[in-house]
Amino acid sequence: MDMTGSQHIAAPLNKVWAALNDVEVLKQSIPGCQSIEKVSDTEMNAKVTLKVGPVKASFTGKVVLSDIDPPNGYTITGEGSGGAAGFAKGSAKVKLQDDGGTATNLTYEVKAQIGGKLAQLGSRLIDATAKKLAGEFFEKFGEVVAPTPVPVEAAAIGAPAPSGAPVAAAATAPKGWFGRLIDWFRGLFKM
Repeated sequence: MDMTGSQHIAAPLNKVWAALNDVEVLKQSIPGCQSIEKVSDTEMNAKVTLKVGPVKASFTGKVVLSDIDPPNGYTITGEGSGGAAGFAKGSAKVKLQDDGGTATNLTYEVKAQIGGKLAQLGSRLIDATAKKLAGEFFEKFGEVVAPTPVPVEAAAIGAPAPSGAPVAAAATAPKGWFGRLIDWFRGLFKM
């Protein structure tokens, strides 16, 4: 499976770069993330529980960061095992570009391989699930990295934010499938 795409994040480049390397931000953003542990500056271990079609599995694995070019991007390579559900391995080239000093454009190229029961589900289901998980990841990632203040009118009347969060912590984020893909990818590779 090969995918490419981009995501606009309403936060400065350095803040997005720091968040992409912060295990707590990643844990909050990755769907189904049970644990994530930084082994070194370039290695992480994680455990993620995901449901892909009828198959639900916990994946454990290792992720290695390479081609690190702070704050412009890196390559994520990893592989993970979901026991009887199968395995996944692949890599993603992530590039960040400043967009006017207050926002960042993130682009990515992903190459991934799956095997076992997951591979038997068919490429359409796998691709759709990967896109969904990527979107969920970046929606949550955007909320954590670049919270948007509530409009003055809503704050003045004490109305809850559209996200259901308290007014002071309300956040919205751009949606995209890359975030869900990265979540799925990191979960599979225990990032």
